Amino acid sequence: MKVTKKGEEVEIIGVQPEVGVKAPDFSLKNLSDEVIKLSDFTGTPVLISVVPDIDTRICSLQTKRFNQEAGKVEGVKFITISNNTKEEQENWCAAEGVDMEILHDTEGTFGQAYGLFIPAMGRLARSIFVINKEGKIAYEVISTEISEEPDYAAALEQAKTAR
Repeated sequence: MKVTKKGEEVEIIGVQPEVGVKAPDFSLKNLSDEVIKLSDFTGTPVLISVVPDIDTRICSLQTKRFNQEAGKVEGVKFITISNNTKEEQENWCAAEGVDMEILHDTEGTFGQAYGLFIPAMGRLARSIFVINKEGKIAYEVISTEISEEPDYAAALEQAKTAR
């Protein structure tokens, strides 16, 4: 799959899971060094916000927006994933006053399972997944232009209907 970064084409390697299929399970560490697995949330809808680099403007905006929305949407687990290091994520959270579930994919296991790694950037593609209570993908969008914000309203509406 090809997307653009500020108009320049870059390639995402791998196969992205599709709506209606069982979401690939993953195990990643959070900022408390706890291993978090998607399967931990079976029975609860999950919105996964994937950002290329937490230390960039659009990724920061996306993460802050979903952090704000998490408090307003009952019964949905919100998770942000990037391949930044734990330290980079901790520093960003401290600077921005954000307290949410942020997972680091420094080994690329999530990126591989979801087909989101962009070798030219060494980063994950900006994307959003909503996983329903049964563990199936109810909504999936990969930003065609990485430097643009996603459609928050569409993702949030899908998360609400997945409850």
